[in-house]
Amino acid sequence: MASLTDTHFALFDLPQTFAIEQPTLDDAYRTVQAQVHPDRFAAAGDAQRRLAMQWATHANEAYQTLRDPLKRARYMLSLRGIDVGAENNTAMEPAFLMQQMEWRENIEDAAGAKNVGALEALLDELRDEERVRFAKLAALLDSQSNQAASEAVRQLMFIERVAQEIGAQIERLEHA
Repeated sequence: MASLTDTHFALFDLPQTFAIEQPTLDDAYRTVQAQVHPDRFAAAGDAQRRLAMQWATHANEAYQTLRDPLKRARYMLSLRGIDVGAENNTAMEPAFLMQQMEWRENIEDAAGAKNVGALEALLDELRDEERVRFAKLAALLDSQSNQAASEAVRQLMFIERVAQEIGAQIERLEHA
């Protein structure tokens, strides 16, 4: 078994690549959980039960990180010593900044007009944009283009926030 300090990829015996097949990750997670689940150590001593709890917690955190593409990308960059700096690094290419403003204006217009259809169409557009950007992010990570991957992650984080805002607007309008 891996150590508690090994990477999430090592814990699940997976290659350290962005592309992960969900069924493969799920199987690896279940295998690890079957070995370390605290219920297996119910009759063990306190130290063994605590260790089992640490392992189970580590496995859960690793699984949650690797199953989410954005979290997985951030994690991979952190393993390479790259801090995405999403909290304090808002520098992005001008074309993306213009796209952000356009999306925000469209959200505002559609919400103001109470046009759920327009919001849903915008959400579909964002999801399409997200798919394209995740494919580019995978290529950047695989080619070790860490700074470009870092910017791509920040852009995807923004897209995710905008998509959540649109979802909230749709929900608000549907329940009004």
